[in-house]
Amino acid sequence: MGTLISVNVGRPEPTVYSDPGVTAIGKKPVDGPVEVTAPTERKGVSGLAGDAICDVRHHGGVDQAVYAYAREELDAWAEELGRELPNGVFGENLTITGLRVSDALIGERWRIGETLLLEVSATRIPCRTFAGWMEQERWVRTFTDRARPGAYLRVLTPGVIRAGDEVTVVHTPEHGVSSADVFRALHSRAPEVLPLMLDLPALSESHRESAAKRLA
Repeated sequence: MGTLISVNVGRPEPTVYSDPGVTAIGKKPVDGPVEVTAPTERKGVSGLAGDAICDVRHHGGVDQAVYAYAREELDAWAEELGRELPNGVFGENLTITGLRVSDALIGERWRIGETLLLEVSATRIPCRTFAGWMEQERWVRTFTDRARPGAYLRVLTPGVIRAGDEVTVVHTPEHGVSSADVFRALHSRAPEVLPLMLDLPALSESHRESAAKRLA
């Protein structure tokens, strides 16, 4: 069981590091309850009320409705980088303590609050917007080398959440393939995981397509 430290949403801000010219990666904690629902579009819409998606080609949608990151991993990054990293700085909607989010298994299900049910569905692919936001030299390479990507989740049952809610893992698949495993496989660090990805029905369609292309 973990704890939801903060619920974070972002508003559009100008950037030179994204083709749309705006980004909502700089998410801020919200005071009070936040409604979480399942997007109907494949891309371009967040699951959190009030959270903007600017690069609608690559972010948001059914399989990337919610992005979570562990506070413990943010603390490790803060120590390495020598700077404070507030909740939401990695663009995560949920900052959680007590769960190894990057090691969450694909298809793992979390209950948050009274009704919200989420399912781990995808891993993060670091991009130049993330690198520009962090203002850290060779950030994409550094992030990729560490392979602590957090996890994307889809919404199975909508609900209202707030900081302080318990995060309970209510289902754990038996296959053992985590968000971090998929991340390494998609970055050519764990090719043995690619064939396993084809048999994970909870994995996002885009990740399964990427695995199939690499195996072809």
